[in-house]
Amino acid sequence: MNPLGDEVPDKRSYVSPLREQSAARTRALILARATELFADRGYGRVTVADIATAAGVSSKTVFASVGSKSDILDRIVDEGVTASGYEQSMREVLALDAPKAVLQALAHGTRVGNEGQFTIHEAIRKALPAHDNAEALWQRAMAAYREALRTAAEHLHTLTPAPHGPVDETAGLLWLWFGPTSWRTLVVENGWSWDRAEQTLCRIATAVLWSVIDRTADSG
Repeated sequence: MNPLGDEVPDKRSYVSPLREQSAARTRALILARATELFADRGYGRVTVADIATAAGVSSKTVFASVGSKSDILDRIVDEGVTASGYEQSMREVLALDAPKAVLQALAHGTRVGNEGQFTIHEAIRKALPAHDNAEALWQRAMAAYREALRTAAEHLHTLTPAPHGPVDETAGLLWLWFGPTSWRTLVVENGWSWDRAEQTLCRIATAVLWSVIDRTADSG
């Protein structure tokens, strides 16, 4: 307190909003440049100094803002899941009551997610050979994605006609068709456009699942 008995603000506890915004922008820039470098060169061939140079900051700033290279990769994984938009896509899928419409929505939703998250997926994928706990890292990155497709499979089994066989089988097929490997195979390895990949995967899923559904319906 001052001599008049009024409380004096503790300057040590004050954090400038402008400083916080600047720090947030710096973190975002560091993560963006690190993601690009990891995706381009591979995690094992990128140093903190490389990331600092690409972001236009010092290595000390990288460590203070985000942490070590491993910390940066962890943040990339977590922010990639948050930014994927899978929750909104799943709300749209679960609102549909026609099986074919569900598959069309899954094809489009996973296409948008993979296209938007392509650099992040590449950064994680290329980090696996050099990461101490590669399998756990990939599983953490893909956990929400895989769970979303399982939820879609469970939803399909509530509709008419429903897929034949257990939910686990349908979930596995959805992961085969709409998981990241199929998108990367068609777009990166085959050089297809995202539109062509989306149309093809949807057509395959519909043809295969419906051949099972149609047989089931006929036998009933």
